[in-house]
Amino acid sequence: MKKILLGIIAIIAIVGLLIFVNKWYYPQSPVDNLSQKEILNKLNNSDEKVVLLSKEEDNTWYITKSNNNGILDADEEIKKMISSKGWSFKEKDGNGLFFEKDGETLIVSTQMWTKKYVIVQVPRQL
Repeated sequence: MKKILLGIIAIIAIVGLLIFVNKWYYPQSPVDNLSQKEILNKLNNSDEKVVLLSKEEDNTWYITKSNNNGILDADEEIKKMISSKGWSFKEKDGNGLFFEKDGETLIVSTQMWTKKYVIVQVPRQL
């Protein structure tokens, strides 16, 4: 009986360790080719406030930390980044930040990934 109980405890410990090491307790990654652990590693290994995650055919993905004020501070960092590429911020509507440049409109989408992190989706036209 003790051997069975110890075996069950060992299995629970191993599963718990796997969950912790692989960051499976974070929400699913919105970026198809990156795991939760890879996303956090990119952010934690960078000094940038907005970190490039992935460039795909149609979108470029970024992540930024949100602090006590949540997504509003992340929005400011995104505005700075996009404005540095020549785009002018026009308005925010829901989770979309609208920018204009040379008569074109760019819509950048934000998503709270956790209460600490915001995922940013930028159309490839940037």
